[in-house]
Amino acid sequence: MSPDEMETRIVRYGDLKPCRTAFIDAHTPGSDQKENFTIIGGGVSESPDQHVHIKDTPGFNIGAAGQPPKCRNSLHSHKTAEVFYVLKGRWRFFWGRWGTAGEVVLEEGDIFNIPTGIFRGFENIGTDYGMIMAVLGGDDAGGGVTWAPQVIEDASDHGLVLGENGVLYDTKKGQSLPDGIRPMPLLSDEELKAYPEPGNSAVVRDYVARYWDLMALAANSPCKVIGEAGLLKDRPGFEVEFLTRGSIPDTNYTLNCHEILMVVRGHWKLCWSGGEKGLAPGDTCAVPPGLEHSLVPSMSGEASLYRVLNTQDQAGPTWVG
Repeated sequence: MSPDEMETRIVRYGDLKPCRTAFIDAHTPGSDQKENFTIIGGGVSESPDQHVHIKDTPGFNIGAAGQPPKCRNSLHSHKTAEVFYVLKGRWRFFWGRWGTAGEVVLEEGDIFNIPTGIFRGFENIGTDYGMIMAVLGGDDAGGGVTWAPQVIEDASDHGLVLGENGVLYDTKKGQSLPDGIRPMPLLSDEELKAYPEPGNSAVVRDYVARYWDLMALAANSPCKVIGEAGLLKDRPGFEVEFLTRGSIPDTNYTLNCHEILMVVRGHWKLCWSGGEKGLAPGDTCAVPPGLEHSLVPSMSGEASLYRVLNTQDQAGPTWVG
């Protein structure tokens, strides 16, 4: 593989292209300044304006959300895994029908494997623009997003209508639902009973890992964060590992699965027989199966990254509470 070919498999943080109309709450006050990024795969955006950096999926999707302080992502649910780690800032994640069942605050580097089947939302509670990186289960990311009823109602008051085809229509731009397409129906009270309301203790204990704990656990070898044998035991269709300067392989290695490298801190160098590439915080690199390569920090100081590997497990629900 040539350096130019490898560059097409790297999405640089500085090259990320945002979509500001990705979801139904794009006009709702308090949520109208958020930016959605689709890095690998189509993600779950409801907007035709969403730019996709790498279309081929390795069995899961990679995305990101960027928000200024006090900006909120509205309550929604997924059928497959939604994993976030904080790249920049300080974030509050909350869940439940009204977002009051529980909450947790994540700092830079922390990771949250949000249980499927619950409504969840998040907001930037830091002082600067923040960024969270996401891994979504399945090639089609589980078929999209299910919104809490009040989110759809609020959006309609501000000009956005979601069709039952999963596409947004902006009445402020003169758009309307096409013939034969009805609005997305609201979940009934009976349907809402299927969405659990777990408290803080079980969710934080079983689905959250802290950056500095991972730094210690990965001091000498990669730390398995999400997976059947992971710190957060789960089988969402992919595995997540955490690597630091002391836990990288000593020699070249080859994997028979897709390997996605997501740099948290420090600068790294990816080397293979055809060349080498530098990776910086916020960069995402899709290493193809079967490529012999090495990975080393290129500078002194703190260095860490998440590595996502596809598995043979079928993407599906992860909530076990």
